[in-house]
Amino acid sequence: MPSPSNRVWNKRLELLAFLGGLGLFLAAVEYLFPRPLPFFRLGLANLPLLLALGRFHFKELFLLTTLKVVGQGLINGTLASYVFLFSAIGSFASLFLMVGAHRLAGRHVSLVGLSLLGALGSNVAQVFLSINFLFGSSAWIITPLFIGLGTFSGFFIGLFAQNFSQKSLWWARICNGLED
Repeated sequence: MPSPSNRVWNKRLELLAFLGGLGLFLAAVEYLFPRPLPFFRLGLANLPLLLALGRFHFKELFLLTTLKVVGQGLINGTLASYVFLFSAIGSFASLFLMVGAHRLAGRHVSLVGLSLLGALGSNVAQVFLSINFLFGSSAWIITPLFIGLGTFSGFFIGLFAQNFSQKSLWWARICNGLED
């Protein structure tokens, strides 16, 4: 019979794999929606990452983000393009900001706040890349709309994650199983 620590570790790995698969599924769903601006995504694939904050260590969150970025690149067909680089840098900027804010503020910042911070970090990183490496100063033209749409999307993704994590009995059972 496996020890309690092995069972918890296996449950953590199973949940991490599930969240990774969910992120890939949501990336595929997100691909079906038209993009009003270059590089703009709704952020549906960030839901698993938001739910994983506070439940996993940084290296596991880093792995989840890497899976999301590579999976989106494969699904979108952008793995060997500059779009992949934009996605990766935006996603990791978002991860670092959300993890940092969660570690510093803990329960004092909601998933809505973390999602907004992550969306802002991703968008600012992508605008920086656009201005400095790709489009030059003309990228400033779409910056307000890009950041505005990202903030709007980040708010609703965070609101969904917050409500889901608070009200889902299924999610509560899974999270309680991680603590056994």
